[in-house]
This record gives sequence, structure tokens and C-alpha cells, in this order.
Amino acid sequence: MAQENKELRPDICVIGAGPGGLSVAAAAAAFDVNAVLIEKGRMGGESLNRGSVPVQALIAAAERANAARTGTRFGIKTGRFSVDFAAVNAHVRDVVGTLAPNAARERLAGLGVHVIAGQACFTDPRTVAVGDVTIRARRFVIATGSSSVMPAIPGLLGAPYLTDETVFDLAEIPRHLIVIGAGPVGLELAQAFRRLGSEVTVLEAATPLAGADPEGAAVVLDALDREGIKLRTGVEIAKIGRALSRIQVVLTAQDSVETIEGSHLLVTTGRRPNVEDLNLDAARIRTSPQGGVILDKYLRTTNRRVYAVGDVAGGPNATHVAHYHAGLVIRHLLFGAPVKMDHEIIPWATFTDPQLAHVGLLEDEARAHSGVIRVLRWPYRENDRAQVERATDGHIKVVTDRTGEILGVTIVGPRAAESLTAWTLAISQKLNIRALAGLVVPYPTYAEVGKRAAITYFTQGLTTPRTRHIMGWLRRLR
Repeated sequence: MAQENKELRPDICVIGAGPGGLSVAAAAAAFDVNAVLIEKGRMGGESLNRGSVPVQALIAAAERANAARTGTRFGIKTGRFSVDFAAVNAHVRDVVGTLAPNAARERLAGLGVHVIAGQACFTDPRTVAVGDVTIRARRFVIATGSSSVMPAIPGLLGAPYLTDETVFDLAEIPRHLIVIGAGPVGLELAQAFRRLGSEVTVLEAATPLAGADPEGAAVVLDALDREGIKLRTGVEIAKIGRALSRIQVVLTAQDSVETIEGSHLLVTTGRRPNVEDLNLDAARIRTSPQGGVILDKYLRTTNRRVYAVGDVAGGPNATHVAHYHAGLVIRHLLFGAPVKMDHEIIPWATFTDPQLAHVGLLEDEARAHSGVIRVLRWPYRENDRAQVERATDGHIKVVTDRTGEILGVTIVGPRAAESLTAWTLAISQKLNIRALAGLVVPYPTYAEVGKRAAITYFTQGLTTPRTRHIMGWLRRLR
């Protein structure tokens, strides 16, 4: 006699065990809410296994290689220098392995989450099937992440290529790595492989670091150029082919044709939300032209029983965004709290050297939003910590309205992502620039760069003749 399908009726069913899905499931369990978590692949999602964590581990190794190579500036001589790429790979795998237990099925089960391995598929607006298991939950959360998208370049699919997901499968360092795409991930990996010993060429059809502050992006691109990374912008790739063990990329520009040869090809041109296997039509869930699901301010889909978080929800593809979404969903789903997604308070960072980090509005956006604005700056070269570290490239740019409310901040320089945290808090709390100007920071730290920029909001007004006259009159009264 055939066994009947098993049916579960949890309060919450989460589809996808990446950062956002894990956060929702763990929070639900912490409040004693019956939760089911479905994952068809590896727990932790792309972020842990093939995304942010291994990328940052590779960057950390490349930073050590660069420090050894440039130590003579500090009087340090390392002698003969070499990179053991197998050991670098072992370091990356070790970092992933160390963090993996935090996302393991056993840990989630210990918290009280029922974890199911398999592909989730909606069968109606309130039911999901996974193999012979049927889940009829009060609420669902889609957290299935995204995957790399391949551009429509003739010959690409027939050539061996890497993505930001498969690049960590390399057994040896590329002799000449050709990178298609000069976005944050493309440039992060380009610099890392260059520092580990590869020749690197980056090809970009449009603007490198598009969407970033142009001044900040220019500082990063100049640093990459000085390290020997060849960046070609405004290029059109006609086709990709092979010549024995070499990859050939044919470029066209006006009436000329050029062929670039490399040992490996890395494609980092974008990502697409993972929704194609979910059968969203059966759940009456609509998607956008970009592939993500359409959401309201509570992160609910067009099926009010179903929420979405992370890459599949649209917006910036980043782990901290998924955690932010998860927090909003938990507050609304479990407590009925009014929430609203606000992407202007979400920071982002490009982990090149120097780093490029931003939160809030860009200068042009702020001008369109508020009309009259103030732009405050301070260079790293005027910072004592930057001087002792010999890391003086970069600056901070702070944009305020005419009353001093902070609208946007861009930092390009060492530890920019860490320095941005205080400014992210300031924007989320709608603080005035006075709060940052009066902040006491340790000496010597990079944080002083931000404080000095904030102080310029007030010192600019002290240079007018009228202000000088008043100050002189006040001194005579003392």
C-alpha cells in the first residue's frame, strides 16, 4: 500500500537557508513559533559557500601578500616572496568550514526549526510541496537568493568561464585573468588575483562602479591602475573563442578589432533572483521585469500570506540587506508592528583597497531632493592614522541640507566600511551634523577624518568678514 503524503502545518515556512532565511527561521524559533525551513542546496546559501565569505577570505589573503610585497616602505625586507595558491585555497575553505556550523541543519534543529532538504514548489496560494511532504503554513517567506547571469556574448557558453560562484574551484593561480564586468565584485576579485600574482585585464561596456559616487570611484580606479590592473571601459565584446589552452576575447571599437588572450575568464556581470522553480503563478505571486517578486512596504508579495527577503526581494544584493529585510518581516509577521523598507539607510561597500563605502543620497540625488545642500570634505592625507599607516589615498564626502541634516556620506579610503557605521546611524536617526562634529573619537584613528569633515560645516561660516568682526568684538569684551 502506498504511503500517504506527509502534511505539515507550521506557523511559518521559510524557503531558502541563506542569511535572510536563516534569520527569519531562527528568530521565529526563539519566540517559540513553529517554523519549517526548506533548502535544496547547502545551508548558508551563496553568501557563506560561494559569495561574501570566500570573497572576503580571498581578499584577506591578498592583503597579506600585498603587505609583504610593499613592506620596504616601513623598513621591512621579506626576502624572496612567493604565493602558495593551494594554501590560499585551504585558507578560504577553512574560513567557510569554520563558519558553516552556524548555518548547519543540526543547529537549526536544535533551535526548534524543522529543516527539510529539497526543492520547494507552490501548489496553491497557501501550500508548498517538497517531494512527498506538503506544507500548509499560515505564512511563507521566500528567501531563495540569486544566481549569476551570463551576458549574451557569442561563444561564451562554449568557452570555459568562471563566475563569482565558481572562481573558488580554481586549483592554480591564473596566469592572465580576464574579468568581464567592473562592478564591485569584479573589481574586488580583480585586485585580489592581481595581488596574488595574476596578470589581470578588466573589460566593462559601460561605467566602472556605476551608481557609485564618481569622485570616490575615481580614487579606487586610480589605485587599481597603479597596481597594474588593465581596465578597458566602453568596450563591446564581439565574441569569445579558444586557441589551444588560451581564451580569446574579441573586442570591437569603431572600425577596429582587437583580440585579448588570457588563461582564464571570469564573468561578473550581474545576478538574477532564484524564483523559476517555485511555481509562483500557482501562489498568485507576481514578479517584476527584473525577475524579483513585487512587494509592498511590509515586504509582502501579491499573495498576502507570502513575504520575501534578500536578493529575491530586489534592491542591493548583499548579506546585510537580507538581514535587514528579515528583521522587518519578523517585526511585522510576529508582532504586527508597522514597518517600512527604507533603502536610503542601507549602507553598501566595495572591498577594494582603498575601500569605497556609501550610505544615503549621492550628491546629485541630494541636490534634486533638497535643492540647497552643503558638501563637506576631508582628505585622508590630513589624518595622522593614515600617515603612520602610509595609506593616504581617499577622502570623505558628507552631504547635508541647509539646516545640517545629514543626507548622504561617501567614504573612500582604508577601513571605509567600518568608518561608515556612525554615519549610517546618523542618517537612520536623522541626526544633525552637530552630533558628528561634537563626537569624541580616539586618537589616532581613521574616524577623525569624519569628525574633521563635520567641523567644516561650522568653520566655513567663520571666515566671513561679518563673523570675524563679531568675534573680534567679543574678544575685546573679555
